[in-house]
Amino acid sequence: MNKKLFVAILALMITGTAFAQKQIKSWNKNLVIAHRGAFKTQKLPENSIASLNEAIRIGCFGSEFDVQLTSDGVPVVNHNADFLGKDIATSTYKELVEYKKLSNGESIPTLEEYLKAGMKQKKTKLILEIKPQKTQEKEEELTKKVIAMVNELKATPWIEYISFSHYICKYLIANAPGARVSYLAGEIEPAKLKEQGFYGLDYNQGVFKKNTDWIAQAKVAGLIINVWTVNAEKDMDWLLGEKVDYITTNEPELLLTKVKK
Repeated sequence: MNKKLFVAILALMITGTAFAQKQIKSWNKNLVIAHRGAFKTQKLPENSIASLNEAIRIGCFGSEFDVQLTSDGVPVVNHNADFLGKDIATSTYKELVEYKKLSNGESIPTLEEYLKAGMKQKKTKLILEIKPQKTQEKEEELTKKVIAMVNELKATPWIEYISFSHYICKYLIANAPGARVSYLAGEIEPAKLKEQGFYGLDYNQGVFKKNTDWIAQAKVAGLIINVWTVNAEKDMDWLLGEKVDYITTNEPELLLTKVKK
């Protein structure tokens, strides 16, 4: 190889590595994930871009949000299968926009709009939950569209994936190389998740109270541990004592005061 070419390639590799490290170091260093954004204190709509921006403003590590699929194939951000009473799966995106607004005047956000808003900063991760759909075919369609949108926007550094659907999670692991995928449903023990290629487990606190050794097992397996939805101080204190990796909460401000002490 030409010496000058070798030096140029080496320089690019070093620069790329330094950039990647800078990206990793830029994220907020706490365990707080705002559930559907930081909505409660400021009375913002859940899963709105406003609640995302508030989670960013107060300094959360992550802001969780939910993605559904319209009848015309548009991924939108909403927790329930219906948007303010209108079924998402049988409605076009235009019908949803014309139907109602969120309480702050926002339309139901598209995934594209939400990702673009979140990518304006490099402090708060976007914890993307792909919601189970009515059929496996629709789950695959939604997951394909999510992967394509993340790739198109070059949003991968911001994204960590979660889902209650084991099929969606396995599809992500197989088709989005390097994706950080955690499982939500809670019935699979840590060692089996590790065998299946998961990055982490994201279980309800009740699962860990019932299976008292699963936090320890997850640590041995090298899985990231997130716990939801933790709003009471005593539960926060317990999980902080257990040294879990992340806690998802509707009370991010309260949890932030605890981790900053």
